[in-house]
Amino acid sequence: MINTKVYGLLLAASMFSGTSAKADWLQFRGEGGSAVSTEAEAPTKELKVAWTMALPGRGLSSPIIVGDKVFLTAASGPKQESLHVICFNAADGKVVWERKMKATGRTMAHSKTCVAAPTPCSDGKRVYALYSCNDLFAFDLEGNLKWLRGLTYDYANASNSLGMAQSPSVMGDALVVQSENDSESFAAGLNLDSGGNLWKVDRPKAANWTSAIHVGGAVALQSSKGILALNPRTGNQAWNYLDGAATIPSSAVSDGVVYAVSNGITALAVEDGAVSQRWRNEGLKPGTASPLVIGDHLYVVNNAGVMIQANTKDGSENWKLRLKGPFSGSPVAAGKTIYIVSERGVFQSIDTAAEEGAISQSIDLGETVLSTPAVSGSAVYVRSDGKLWKLM
Repeated sequence: MINTKVYGLLLAASMFSGTSAKADWLQFRGEGGSAVSTEAEAPTKELKVAWTMALPGRGLSSPIIVGDKVFLTAASGPKQESLHVICFNAADGKVVWERKMKATGRTMAHSKTCVAAPTPCSDGKRVYALYSCNDLFAFDLEGNLKWLRGLTYDYANASNSLGMAQSPSVMGDALVVQSENDSESFAAGLNLDSGGNLWKVDRPKAANWTSAIHVGGAVALQSSKGILALNPRTGNQAWNYLDGAATIPSSAVSDGVVYAVSNGITALAVEDGAVSQRWRNEGLKPGTASPLVIGDHLYVVNNAGVMIQANTKDGSENWKLRLKGPFSGSPVAAGKTIYIVSERGVFQSIDTAAEEGAISQSIDLGETVLSTPAVSGSAVYVRSDGKLWKLM
């Protein structure tokens, strides 16, 4: 006879355990911006192309995965004025639905980037798609428009002539969006149901392409001034680090410690609203790619295309591995394997358990790739301007 009390406890434990057989990938660099999959089983070492689908326009945004659906944004037209949200079936890549909107804000961008640069995000019920033109849309998972905002109408001077790429993030019951630029620079927390402001804060007036990370119960915003952590519901300051930070690669977080892209890498411990420096290694200088942490090790890819493994305890370097670069997108990880794609479209799996690190697999996708992969369901998803791949 089944002990119903014990069965109930086991069921609850399985529902709320830290890993799952298949975990959703709900934003840029996955859960909380950690870049590490929470799945119980990592993809197999020898990945193959499961399917490839054509895309209707340009995009540097990453895919996100909610259940059996993959969501992606793109921009098309002579001025990238047509904005796309596409939903794919994860099993076979077929388009489930697509929505096409017209930009209301400025679509100017550097030729290397584009209007569909920010990665969408989800709370598991809706998909929130932000574009460089400051247009923001909320769809349910079936493609029904729930609300939209043309943020340029509200904040007319919020723009960046090079294009903006900061990705939105859901934390608690707030959608955190950033529009950090040389003029009307701000971050805001929006109501998930209506898109209305819960709060808005001014940000440093400078071009910035970093995206938020989750640190404890706070959302941390990085800029050239440093890292400001806010309560996602109220916008009140939780803590503030003021020793400067990068404006392209975003910082990493693991077990409540922030590995800030600041003066190389600076490890910051956060406790009771105060932030303190654990260590700093000025030699750990990420290029465009953001760092990540697996267990006791930090991984940084520098401008020379060299991956460095460092100890999270003191920042000391363990090994260096030359990859096939250059890179615009960032690495992500599942288990002890890191995945990264070069600008030339070379997908690489890195075995971090090897004594000196090793490239365990390389796949030439044959197209320029400037985006960051996503991991879900023992598969890795990669996009270019023209295609979306599922590797498993």
